[in-house]
Amino acid sequence: MDLTLDGLSVVTDGRRLVRDLTLRVDSGRVVGLVGPNGSGKSTALRCVYRALRPSTGTVWVGEDDLSRLAMRRSAQTVAAMTQDGAVDLDFTVEELVALGRTPHLQGNQALGRRERELCEWAMDRLDIRHLARRGVLTLSGGERQRVLLARALVQEPKILVLDEPTNHLDVRHQVELLSLLRSSGLTVLIVLHDLNLAAATCDRIGVLSDGRLVTAGSPAQVLTPELVDEVFGVEATVVPHPLTGAPQLLYSLNSS
Repeated sequence: MDLTLDGLSVVTDGRRLVRDLTLRVDSGRVVGLVGPNGSGKSTALRCVYRALRPSTGTVWVGEDDLSRLAMRRSAQTVAAMTQDGAVDLDFTVEELVALGRTPHLQGNQALGRRERELCEWAMDRLDIRHLARRGVLTLSGGERQRVLLARALVQEPKILVLDEPTNHLDVRHQVELLSLLRSSGLTVLIVLHDLNLAAATCDRIGVLSDGRLVTAGSPAQVLTPELVDEVFGVEATVVPHPLTGAPQLLYSLNSS
């Protein structure tokens, strides 16, 4: 399912956080949003998972205006893993993962065999099956990130929205998580701070600065030394990855 941010603007307390953002994510593709802190990345994502209503513009999921969908159908279509996905109640891991099935169940309907198998698959895929009976509040930050992604996958969305999903993850789990996204077949919109991870993972990258889309295109088109200097204020040399050919950035401090 395609995802389109169509002329999206967000104004809060007289401050324009996102400015006329138009960006398309084709079905089954991974598109990254990158940019400095405060550039509007997370705000744009909040409009996609309906934590924020855009001041102007429309989020389209396929041919549907997201704001006009019933909340149940919206939750069946879009799943999100957010930066502030705090869990205040001490659910066990398996209980929290199972909450991803809520949009598909009626009332207090119990999980059926298929739901239980789906939860087990997600926990295996995210390497958290051994944590199933642990309380979520006892987990490390990285373990909790993987639990929240498992919950999102169990939701069986068509569109997956992730805000800095590699935070707190060690290198192995960063690679495994991003590889999972690449192979999932889902339409993915992801915010990443690490430009090298973005280059390795994303089919396309949109660069935001001060709420505006500076440019969008393939990693090779977007991640140039000139753009990195202009938007992020650092000097970088761009070299191809020796195995994949994806652009990789080698940084030096901007002497100016």
